Amino acid sequence: MNDLSRLSRRSLLGQGAAIAGLSLAAGRGFSQAAGGPGLAAAWRDAFRIGIAVSNQTLDRQIPGDLELIRREFNSVTAENAMKWGVIRPDGVNWQWERPDRLVDFAAANDMYVLGHTLVWHSQVPQSVFTDAGGAPLRRDALLGRMEEHIGTLVGRYRGRVHAWDVVNEAIDEGMGWRRSPWFNVIGDDYMEQAFRFAHAVDGDARLLYNDYNMHNPGKREFLVGVLRDYLERDVPIHGIGDQAHVGLDYPDMEEWERSIATYAEMGLEVHITELDVDVLPNPNRPSADVSTRVDPAAAANPWPNGLPEEMQEQLADRYEQIFRMFLRYRASIERVTFWGLHDGVSWKNNFPVRGRTNYPLLFDRNLEPKPAHDRLMELAAAEV
Repeated sequence: MNDLSRLSRRSLLGQGAAIAGLSLAAGRGFSQAAGGPGLAAAWRDAFRIGIAVSNQTLDRQIPGDLELIRREFNSVTAENAMKWGVIRPDGVNWQWERPDRLVDFAAANDMYVLGHTLVWHSQVPQSVFTDAGGAPLRRDALLGRMEEHIGTLVGRYRGRVHAWDVVNEAIDEGMGWRRSPWFNVIGDDYMEQAFRFAHAVDGDARLLYNDYNMHNPGKREFLVGVLRDYLERDVPIHGIGDQAHVGLDYPDMEEWERSIATYAEMGLEVHITELDVDVLPNPNRPSADVSTRVDPAAAANPWPNGLPEEMQEQLADRYEQIFRMFLRYRASIERVTFWGLHDGVSWKNNFPVRGRTNYPLLFDRNLEPKPAHDRLMELAAAEV
């Protein structure tokens, strides 16, 4: 269902230039890199397999990282390069080099591109919300600023970025709309306006609402009400992005599956946008297994020098459980994107405690596949 022939409307796909300075053959597909096919090939008949590409990779053009991306993935997301505070840090001037490199690399390798993100309450300069004198903007002025930003960014990559996280994390936990500057100034239609602005610029791009804790029943109930209203009024929204930052023992799998089933039954595309599996103990949740005599820092960071084999197997089990669930909704799931290429660049190393060493992804710090990767390859061979 996800063969790239579905993107025939994208006449530019595959025609971009390779990233400047690379000696890698631009047209070589992932199946020809490093001697064999990877995850994308194994799962092609179910859904796309994506990766968030870091600014480090885009800046340094690391050959090993790029070879691994070619082999294993057929979808890319800019982890940070398209966020307002990075692509336009002063709120005015644009920094195009990183996102251009990503989009060119993807086009040269026939990859699906997700733009992340157009409207978010975080990583956005405070000056976006004020006038030249520092006074807060009113509704029409802030809407104009939003429209200009979306128009410029979406317009630059029209026909080359296939989907956008239009609005990110607009709903608070069990409390309805997040009281962000966007909401406080514009009102609860700011999200609708963002979708309409993006659609007006690129009518072919798939437009998504992206959020975390999508398994939360209260959050789901509120979002479903918003989505039904949008669909009834022809607001141009095509799917949801489920971030899927999960752990070995959370979330409740039944609630998570109930959420995916709900969005699928509404006819929406489901994108798993930021998948990783935290293997470390939750520092905010006391464990009966941790003695009060144990150094709290050591308890929060139990494996600074490598993940034990037993934990590697637990991680593999968890990924298999998750992907088996995804397979049940393969007709609605468009892609599954991992939030980071390897353990060394994962944001989970420093969250929620600085200095922790985490192992949430499929590749270790030496770019070697972990047992979880092999387990997913085996599952695909048996079930896809």
